[in-house]
Amino acid sequence: MTAPAPILADLAGARPVPQNPALGILLRVLAMALMALLAAVVKFCAERGVPVLEIIFFRNAFAFIPVLLYIWKTTGFGVLRTRRPGAHLVRSTVGLTGMVCGFTAVSLLPLTQSTAISFSAPLFMVALSALILKEPVGVHRWMAVAVGFIGVLIMIHPDPRQFVGAGVLFAIAAAVGSAGAMIAIREISRTEPGPTIVFYFTLAGTVLGLMSLPFGWVLPSPGTLALLVGAGLIGGTGQLLLTEAIRRAPVAVVAPFDYTQLLWAGLIGFLIWGETPAVLTLVGAIVVAASSSYILWREIGGVRP
Repeated sequence: MTAPAPILADLAGARPVPQNPALGILLRVLAMALMALLAAVVKFCAERGVPVLEIIFFRNAFAFIPVLLYIWKTTGFGVLRTRRPGAHLVRSTVGLTGMVCGFTAVSLLPLTQSTAISFSAPLFMVALSALILKEPVGVHRWMAVAVGFIGVLIMIHPDPRQFVGAGVLFAIAAAVGSAGAMIAIREISRTEPGPTIVFYFTLAGTVLGLMSLPFGWVLPSPGTLALLVGAGLIGGTGQLLLTEAIRRAPVAVVAPFDYTQLLWAGLIGFLIWGETPAVLTLVGAIVVAASSSYILWREIGGVRP
């Protein structure tokens, strides 16, 4: 659910800034900490009976605050003009499907396990890029995907005391949704700037959450309401830090630090819920991280598929 989304991977339309790899890495690590914190807030609110779609409303509605401030300071609001509303609708539909599944998975699984499974998204992206975009995928990447899926199989057989079948299925569905969103972004970013993509996705998430109002919203306590508002601010700020990290340093430099999210999730899960990550979850996560990093290296390095 909270895997480093290439939601803001395309930054066309944002003013160039001086390159600073150290700052880029720092921003990426902070973004991963916020994404892990967002997952914890989602889990905490869900445990208090807040429906997933209600959480999604707050996550997106209050994300507008940092997102609009960012657009104002970098590109200006003219960037919101678009000639491809249909493409934004497709990207938002796929992405929000992944978000719903991801938030549901977080509510059902230990935080570290749901985070670890989410890192399988790049593996699904390779398969989907071959099927949907007809991109060439050579033997090296297919082998990396195969190894990565072995890692996924290891992860979904953790300590039986922590295993939740439905949660695992939702986590895998979220990874597939995230991969589909990456594919949609890759296509739409040929003509649409990154801030435009983010704005319309956030708008679609707000509308989707609001449409669920007649179907069982709950009145949260003041403390839970504050956390729901915080989810939007945290999520929006995390997205912007992801953006700034890529503006300050090449993707190849900052992307490996996405996996620090697993460390943050493990720490938060231990401190709040007393979770101890299963050994197989960590082993599988390492396998997935290695295979995904190999795919990234070949992708960015311009190596033959």
